Amino acid sequence: MPQLNPDPWFFILTTSWSVYLLMLLTKISTINLPNKPVSFNISKMTSKPWTWPWA
Repeated sequence: MPQLNPDPWFFILTTSWSVYLLMLLTKISTINLPNKPVSFNISKMTSKPWTWPWA
């Protein structure tokens, strides 16, 4: 049963995944966000109660 011998297919699997991840990482690392992320201060945020017309 050649499927139980991992020598030929395991090398191909690992090299193809490493090439795929390398290509993916290089594409992701070149992306620039148009706006800088803003951290919100949660303590300043307040919620207003919702008044339902039928209540």
